[in-house]
Amino acid sequence: MPSAFAVGAFPVSIPAVITQTDWTEPWLTGLAAFHVLCLLLTCVSSRRYELQVGHFLCLVTLVYCAEYINEVAALNWRLFSKYQYFDSRGMFISIVFSAPLLFNAMVIVMMWVHKTLNVMTDLKNLQEKIKERKRRRKEE
Repeated sequence: MPSAFAVGAFPVSIPAVITQTDWTEPWLTGLAAFHVLCLLLTCVSSRRYELQVGHFLCLVTLVYCAEYINEVAALNWRLFSKYQYFDSRGMFISIVFSAPLLFNAMVIVMMWVHKTLNVMTDLKNLQEKIKERKRRRKEE
């Protein structure tokens, strides 16, 4: 499958990047498997807070390093790829690397917000029970 990346002009839109990428390349298959494993770890870690915090920090660190990864990949793309996907604007790495990682991080934050709301609700219910007990003691 010929790729538009080989011509020298990089795609400028998300659909263009997705359609013009040769998804059969082994390193892209590996990257997709990595993202699936990250999503599975995000789901599995929902019961283990420390693991989830560590996973979250790894995700945001990888996103932070994406610019450096893009620079290194742009210099060494011939070692692992058929086409030069890594442009100076970082469109490709943002879409295929950073976006899925940020999605995972967003899911973790949503889990934390949900857990926080549940704890706040439980706390308020407990406060109401204590308040009701105190009121009953005063009536007796």
